[in-house]
Parts: sequence; structure tokens; C-alpha cells
Amino acid sequence: MEALVVGIFIVGYFLITIEHTLKLDKTVPAVIMAALCWAVIAIFGLELYDIQDGLVPVKDGLMKDSHLMNGLTSAGLSPEEINHELTIESVLHSLSHHIAKISEILIFLIGAMTIVEIIDLHKGFSIIKKYIKTRSKKKLLWIVAILAFVLSAIIDNLTSTIVLITILRKLITKKDQRMWYVGIIIIAANAGGAWSPIGDVTTTMLWIGKKVTPLKLIEFVLFPSILCMLIPVLIAQRNKAFQGNFELEDDANQITYKNSDLMFFVGIGMIIFVPIFKSITHLPPYVGMLLSMGVVWLVAEIANKGNFKKGMSVINNELSPEEKHQKRKDFIQELKGMSAHHALSKIEMSSILFFLGILMAVAALESLGYLFDFAKILDNLFPMEIMVMLMGLGSAVIDNVPLVAASLGMFHEATDSELWHFIAFSAGTGGSMLIIGSAAGVAAMGMEKISFGWYLKNMTWLAFLGFFLGSLCFVFFGYIGLYQHH
Repeated sequence: MEALVVGIFIVGYFLITIEHTLKLDKTVPAVIMAALCWAVIAIFGLELYDIQDGLVPVKDGLMKDSHLMNGLTSAGLSPEEINHELTIESVLHSLSHHIAKISEILIFLIGAMTIVEIIDLHKGFSIIKKYIKTRSKKKLLWIVAILAFVLSAIIDNLTSTIVLITILRKLITKKDQRMWYVGIIIIAANAGGAWSPIGDVTTTMLWIGKKVTPLKLIEFVLFPSILCMLIPVLIAQRNKAFQGNFELEDDANQITYKNSDLMFFVGIGMIIFVPIFKSITHLPPYVGMLLSMGVVWLVAEIANKGNFKKGMSVINNELSPEEKHQKRKDFIQELKGMSAHHALSKIEMSSILFFLGILMAVAALESLGYLFDFAKILDNLFPMEIMVMLMGLGSAVIDNVPLVAASLGMFHEATDSELWHFIAFSAGTGGSMLIIGSAAGVAAMGMEKISFGWYLKNMTWLAFLGFFLGSLCFVFFGYIGLYQHH
């Protein structure tokens, strides 16, 4: 029956990889796959394991629980019935253990998404456009690449891609010109997200899973990530698409809000505060993210109340009662659209549920011991560097979240081992090689209607070159002993 669990996982995984062909949201197969994997484990009473220097049956640990065993024996159960109860308890114990770890990641992501949405509703990201004054296409290339690299490390690669594409639409009206910039943004955003614990879902997973620490992640991955972004941009700037000048759009009709700058700096500042909070308190990262979300929410509420009072005073000076009534109605509606409640409604719950489904399904394989066995096979077949680079290539075809989730169950190196940092770099940047290989690429594909073929022809080789040279840089630094271990 263990084979049935593996079969369900393979089928579900395959359906996730062809979501664009099926036109079916990948959340659907993910959650069905997770539920069915655990259902098979429970129905057939499969043996589950804790990974502690090998595979230790969960039942063995439960049998050492004197309170549990005394309760079962005092109930007058037969040995077969006691074994059945222990099997049920082992499933519940494993499921509770994994769901606790998964919940930390999901709560963290919900908090981060809420902060970003609050900033966006207050037009906070419009502050970035204020400082883009150049008319040179080449200079704009470097500006958006650096912005994507830096922003993705703070607000994650997906959000930074969406923000910068939105800004680009204000600067470059022709889609065929804008697509080249979008391709570079995808590469730079994925590279930027790889060296930050809050820059990508996978790095967040590794951080919360206590596999990496923020300072060591920066030390190990920052320079290879810079190289991964820098090489494609240096080559791309010679392309005809980035020669000459473009016309700046008139900003006269641009919508601005009084508190846009305030919400931008407060939101970004509180996201950056999360790793600092963890280092001070030693509490899990999601606690710091909840605090940051609460502070940003509070500031938004205070700012909106101030806007309401000022807005009402202006509206009350209107001479026409009909106009005054309509303006009051429109203004109240506008403020509602900027509230934290509206921000919560804009969070992509489908993404949260997808992560839940994938992580639960991978946890099922981990509990059965398959990931541990698979890791030993890979270790015998490939050197660590080749294995992780292959994982990066694989993340261009399939989602990097399940790849990293699987690695958490497969490998048991110590915190801040080179392996974990190389996985963070490889899984984060490898997805740039295909437009469907990362959340940033998929978002850009949807927003700009970029075809798979166009990206494959024009951007894949650039992304591969950046990934390959960045990987060589990482391996070389490790070879010469540049990385210091504690």
C-alpha cells in the first residue's frame, strides 16, 4: 500500500506540472493529493517513522509513553486492539507534527501577503516611479534589474515582479518593447529572492525549518545571486531592444494618495524587522510577522481615519448638495478599498492552499521513510554539487516548492550547511530558465501575455548562463574554503 501513496503523489505532481495545459488550478490536484495520501496511510495502517539518525518507528516512541500505554492496558484491550490503537495514534501524531511545521510557514506567508497588499492599496509602490527619470532604454534596464533584485529580497520575487511590471506599463506603452524588460525582471527577481529569508517561499521554508539563518544565507548566496543577475543584464544591454530612448508618459493624471509614502516605508520597514525580531526573541519567524502585520494594520487604520476627517471637511465646503452627497459616497467607498479588511480579501488563498497541499503530501512521503531512502540513493549516484544543480534545472520545469519541501525530508545536514544554501540558490534561480518555472514568471506570463516560445528563444539562454555561472561561483567559494562554519 506504500506504493499506492507514491502513485497518488506522482499522479498529483504530474497534474500540477501540466496545469497550463489542463487549464486547471494547481491547487486542486495538490489538496486532493495530500488528503488521499494521508487517507491511504490511515485506512491501511501503514508504518510511519520519525527521522532521527535513521528511521525510528513512531510506534516505538508511543510505546515509551507510559500514560498512553497504561490507558490502553487498563481498558482491557487485546494485543491486536492495542496495536490498532497505536497505529491510529501514530498517524495522528505524525500528522499533528507536520501540520504544526507547515502552519508556521503559512501564517508567515499570510502576514507578509497582507502587508504587501496594504502597501499596494495605498499606492505605496508608486513612490518607486517618482525616482525613474531616465529616458535611456539601457539605463532603464539597469534600474529595473537592480530594483527587481533588491525589492524581491524584501517583498518576495512574485510581488516585486508584479509591482515593476505595473510601473513599466506607465513608462513603456509598446508591449513588444516592454517584454524584454519583463524577461530581465523575472531573472533578477528570482536571483534577488534567493539570498533573502523572506525573498522566496523556498528560502522562507528553509529559514523556518531551521536549515539556514539570515546572516549565513546572505554570506553564502548573495554574491552568486548578484552574478546570476549581473551576467544576463550585461549581455542583454547590447541587444537592440535596449538601445536608444523612449518617451516618458505624462504623470498629470496619475492617482496619488497622501499616505502612500508613509505606508510604503512603514510596510517595508516592518518586513525587514522580522528577522531582527527573531534574533532578539528567538521566537519563530511567524510571530515577528504577526507583530509586523499588526503594526502596519494599525498605521493604516490611523492614516485612513485622518484621511476621512480631512476629506469630509473638504466635501462639506461643496456648494451643491447633490455633488456633496456623491463625493461623500465616493470618498467613503475609496477609503473602504484602502482598508486592511480589503487587503485580506485580496490575498491569494489559492496559493496558500497549494502550499498546504504540497507540504502535506511531501510530509506523507517523509513519514513513510521514502525521502530518506531516496536521498541515500542520490548521494551514491551524484556528488552533492551536481545533485543540487540538477534540482535547479528541475525547478524550471516543476514547482520549486515541492522540490525544497522534499529536500527538507531527504537531507539532514546541520543548520547552515553549504548544502542548504546551495539548495536555496539553485531552487530559487533555476526557475528563471523557463517562464513557467517560477511564480514570478507565471505572473508575468499572465500580465503581459508572454508566450512560452518567446521566452524560451530570448531569455532561457540568458537565465541558464546566469544560473550556471552563479552555481560555479558558489562551488568555487566552497572549494577554496571562503565560507566559514560555526
